[in-house]
Amino acid sequence: MIEGESGWAVVLGVTGGTGGAVARALARDPGLNIFGVHRGHWKDEATAIERDVVGNDRRCHMFVHDAQSADHAAEGAAGLLDVAGRGNVKVLVHAIANASYGGFARDWQGRRFEPHKLESTFECMAHSFVYWVRQLYDRRILAPGARLIALTNPMVDSVVHGWGGVAAAKAALEMYVRHLGHELGPEGYRVILVKFGMVETRAIKIAFPDEEWSRVKGEIAGGTPAGRLSTVDEVGALVSYLAGPGGDWFTASTVDFSGGQTGALLDGIFNRSQEVRK
Repeated sequence: MIEGESGWAVVLGVTGGTGGAVARALARDPGLNIFGVHRGHWKDEATAIERDVVGNDRRCHMFVHDAQSADHAAEGAAGLLDVAGRGNVKVLVHAIANASYGGFARDWQGRRFEPHKLESTFECMAHSFVYWVRQLYDRRILAPGARLIALTNPMVDSVVHGWGGVAAAKAALEMYVRHLGHELGPEGYRVILVKFGMVETRAIKIAFPDEEWSRVKGEIAGGTPAGRLSTVDEVGALVSYLAGPGGDWFTASTVDFSGGQTGALLDGIFNRSQEVRK
């Protein structure tokens, strides 16, 4: 059980829309200091997050670093140990979103996965979670009852053309969560995968021209029971709940926070969008 106002949360990929929202939410409730890891591309966003965390009377340390490889995880954990000390990290959130797109055998929009691109996608979106968990565990940085949380999406449930690398990496991530949950559960740690629906972030908007995104967003909202997209703040609120006493029974499993969105819905909409571009 995680209680009290002390301790740290580590957020990997903190300046993305979801990662930033999670950092802000955890600073508010359960009131954790934030160790945020990002690659330094969005300094204004990092500054804004730091300002909000400090505004909640919490410490915030932004670590500019690539988080995805095993070596990078070791370097990041060493920096974390200097800042947080042993036994003080109550939450780890894996929110890294850096992937390549393309076909496996045939070209998709002129792109096909080269081996290094596929390897990088898996390392970023799946393997890095294992690397960081291992480093925090081996260095005894984790607090008793720490929550280790990774994020996924409904694309793993369908076939969205060109996004197969992401879906495959997220499927691997699900297996990592399941096995880590069983490995670490007897010691009181909880390992959780959160599957949330499409949210409007900078990353998704880059993938679509403005007018096209407006249409795609409307179609996704129309196919969702609530008639809208979820928000990054809602995802942050869920992670806050899982970090608290109510999250103790969640482990080695996926929490469906998709709001009724399905991979089939995204499949149809995204694939139609690609046809329009042609």
